[in-house]
Amino acid sequence: MSAALAPRAATTVHELIEREARRQPSAIYAVSTEHPERAVDYAQLAQGCRRVASLLRAQGAQPGDTVSLVMPNGLQTLRLLLGALHAGLCVNPVNLVAQPEQMRYVLAHSDCRVVCVAPEWEERVRAMLGTIDRAVELLVVDPDGLSLPGEAGVAAVEPTPPMPGALALLMYTSGTTGQPKGVMLTQANLAANAQAIGDEHGLSASDRVLAVLPLYHINAFAVTMLAPLATGGSLAMPPRFSARQFWLQASQTGCTWINVVPTMISYLIEAGPVPLELTERIRFCRSASAALAPEHHRAFESMFGIGIVETMGLTETAAPSFSNPMAPRARKLGSVGRASGCEAKVVDAALDEVADGTTGELAIRGPQVMLGYYKNDDATRATFTPDGWLRTGDLGHRDADGFFFVTGRIKELIIKGGENIAPREIDEALLQHPAVREAAAVGVPDRHYGQEIGVCIVLREGADCDEAALRAFCEGALGRFKTPGHFRFVEDLPRGPSGKVQRLRLAPLFE
Repeated sequence: MSAALAPRAATTVHELIEREARRQPSAIYAVSTEHPERAVDYAQLAQGCRRVASLLRAQGAQPGDTVSLVMPNGLQTLRLLLGALHAGLCVNPVNLVAQPEQMRYVLAHSDCRVVCVAPEWEERVRAMLGTIDRAVELLVVDPDGLSLPGEAGVAAVEPTPPMPGALALLMYTSGTTGQPKGVMLTQANLAANAQAIGDEHGLSASDRVLAVLPLYHINAFAVTMLAPLATGGSLAMPPRFSARQFWLQASQTGCTWINVVPTMISYLIEAGPVPLELTERIRFCRSASAALAPEHHRAFESMFGIGIVETMGLTETAAPSFSNPMAPRARKLGSVGRASGCEAKVVDAALDEVADGTTGELAIRGPQVMLGYYKNDDATRATFTPDGWLRTGDLGHRDADGFFFVTGRIKELIIKGGENIAPREIDEALLQHPAVREAAAVGVPDRHYGQEIGVCIVLREGADCDEAALRAFCEGALGRFKTPGHFRFVEDLPRGPSGKVQRLRLAPLFE
């Protein structure tokens, strides 16, 4: 088809859903790994979106209002999110692993009119809503149920399609260094990145992804829920991630690609190899949300024979803004890839672009970049440069081929004796030790150096290794100056919903 006759790109989630419902009404969009008979095709999805709109309207939600969800993954969770987006409502998926006060803050700050809540969360959410000085309707929904409560009694009414600039998603950051910030993403932001993801990975209607990440995280929301809509593909949804069941679930539901985070890759490696028939249909693995250690990258590809495409994005960019190429030989180990669907550059403290190979802050500009932070003009101004580039807070550099490498967060940078040390450099050195499963370095106050390096270690099951052995190993791999001054052995590392290590929460372990 010539460019002149090519269909116009969708500018709203409403358009994505309606386009596929017209084009392939009987094609499957979503299937439960536990209940394959409950598959949802595109015609059912579009019709279901109309019923969701009517149901939420009956609860008092009008176009432009915010609907919060306190729900784990499930087909009904998926239907509620897409139905609300289709109707021009703003959805606010609430992080289920947030601290109770953070969750209460999000429900209060978001100005939500309706909260859809899973039965096991009802009592806690009711108590939180009791402290909020406004009327909020509560709709209790079984995420794995056959239907929504009251669905049979409402007519499927056609809602007015939302405009591209309408607020569609209010997703809050983890708030590890203060109150969570509400990231405002529009219908156009979501549609643009859904299509960019499909283009980047060469997705088609024959592709199906195993959707193991929680829908209250931007990665799952944009990549596993929305990207299939842009390409006419589908997703298979387990109730949760299980390293033991992962490959069987992918095989039984006919998945052709997987979308995971580095923590999951680590667990899958630990679980060991599986028969070829369980993996042979998977054409690639997509890793995102945190930097993937090269050692884990190599080990996964060697063990399972599946190439990893490393990517990176932010909540503020509706998920991915960097991606490695699909062609295996074109990828670069340890890189988050090239700019995807946007422009990217590296800037110094004065916000001037720096030369390739020079470390600075990554900045992004493009159609997927957020409007700003909800009711937080100060934070919005601080996050954008005067000429409209989003400051990511990530430290890294670009090479001569246009590939970007991330070495840490500005707030997590370790400054020892005036020298900048990226925590990831320490992590990756320790991951080369056969006894180390995970490692996370953090700056520890020191009266001589200003900061010393502290590192938390998770050993492999059955491994026997002490601090002296690791210290000697680090001196050989890193040199004496960069060898950690403090070691702590822990059972697990604190993580956000995306699987990213929350380094700043490790600091108290060294006090």
